[in-house]
Amino acid sequence: MRRFFKVTAWFFSGLFLLLTGPLLLATSSSLQSAESWQTASRDSAGIAPLPGDAQEAIIQVYGARAWSWRGYFAVHTWISTKEQGADHYRVHEVTGWRRYVVNSRPGDPDRRWYGAEPVLYADIRGPDAERLIPEIYQAVESYPYPTEYEAWPGPNSNTFVAWVIRETEGLNVALPNHAIGKDYLGDKVAAPVPGGSGYQISLGGYFGVLAGVREGLEVNVLGLSLGVNPLGLGIKLPGIGELALRNTNPMPDLERKPGTDPASVGSATDQAR
Repeated sequence: MRRFFKVTAWFFSGLFLLLTGPLLLATSSSLQSAESWQTASRDSAGIAPLPGDAQEAIIQVYGARAWSWRGYFAVHTWISTKEQGADHYRVHEVTGWRRYVVNSRPGDPDRRWYGAEPVLYADIRGPDAERLIPEIYQAVESYPYPTEYEAWPGPNSNTFVAWVIRETEGLNVALPNHAIGKDYLGDKVAAPVPGGSGYQISLGGYFGVLAGVREGLEVNVLGLSLGVNPLGLGIKLPGIGELALRNTNPMPDLERKPGTDPASVGSATDQAR
């Protein structure tokens, strides 16, 4: 009987630890949502350069809090590309309200996700971006779940972005730990991490372990991940994301705009405002 109570105590302690971040966000005023998704802002946040101001090729990876209560737990991520000399960006993402869930179309790369401010995770420009963009297009076309969508544990929008990153050799972008669905590997149990150096093991996206140079160490329990990032000098908390002093993703050496500060990438401040 004593052992039963001990195991029960450990179980509820672990569950409380996993839910502390989402509960904190739910009870605070840091997350603001519009009354209706129909009226929520989808305007540009002014992070990406205008196509006419940047002739070089550009790849950017963004994330923003998911709509409504889902935002207490996770972010929605997407990839934008602009070919050299192009007069527009293309946005590549998955949305769950269509039969064919993959969207790859011209659009603003840094649009707010139904009121939620976007955060720039990675920004690659010049010859490197020019080389990677055709491979990104191929990865988008080969996504294995074009008509499937499950918000939890996947496949979802974050599964798609993680797939594209893994399939594009040299892209190497670490997604935040609260991008629920990024660890969904389908029928596979092991795969390289999106950050490029490391591996992960995942059981259907429900349980898993991830270790990578950019990501650090993550433990996934029921889709919620926590861990540490020694390279970024950060900790990772379910729902809240990564609180880090350094950014480990590729970013250009340019003057920063709001939402692109490396010290704030993945932080609760920028992703929960």
